[in-house]
Amino acid sequence: MLESLNHTLFYWINATPDSPHWLIALAEFSASDLISIVPLLAVGLWLWGPSAQRQLVIKVSMAIVVSMCISLLLGHLLPHDRPFAAHVGYNFLPHAPDSSFPSDHGTVIFTFAVAFLAWHRLWSGAVLMAVGLTIAWSRVYLGVHWPLDMFGALLVGISGCLSAQILWQGFGPALYRIIQQCYRFCFATLIRRGWVRD
Repeated sequence: MLESLNHTLFYWINATPDSPHWLIALAEFSASDLISIVPLLAVGLWLWGPSAQRQLVIKVSMAIVVSMCISLLLGHLLPHDRPFAAHVGYNFLPHAPDSSFPSDHGTVIFTFAVAFLAWHRLWSGAVLMAVGLTIAWSRVYLGVHWPLDMFGALLVGISGCLSAQILWQGFGPALYRIIQQCYRFCFATLIRRGWVRD
């Protein structure tokens, strides 16, 4: 039943040769480049955001590491062909024919969005969730993922955040102090000049 739903949703979303070229170009940007918001925002918050948000950056990083480990494990335990490898629909984005479930792009962006919903502000999490849904749509639209790959990525992201919260309670503050000391040592000159925050 799930496989039937997966195919039905895929055919409903997947682009065809008759799809508008501008929409395919927008999807290509969303599928490949929009994920850059994750490292850019993390680096920006660390270097120029309030110092309290550095703990958020570390917790988010922990959540992404856990999520990606779960994603890797699921990919080995539950291998699933990508649509183009199964000769289903149309493909507009070159990709290796590896296991599609769950989506790595989806895992990263949904973990990031759920983390901001839980640990930052509702509006920032909602904006990132919208970005995540855009990335999810684009990768299905271009034929490199199934819809359920993205739903699985969302569940993995939630699991990663829950795990990171538990890990943080155990050794998060100590890890934060170590990373903060390393940062101050490595960026001492830039901190003294006021180019980045202490």
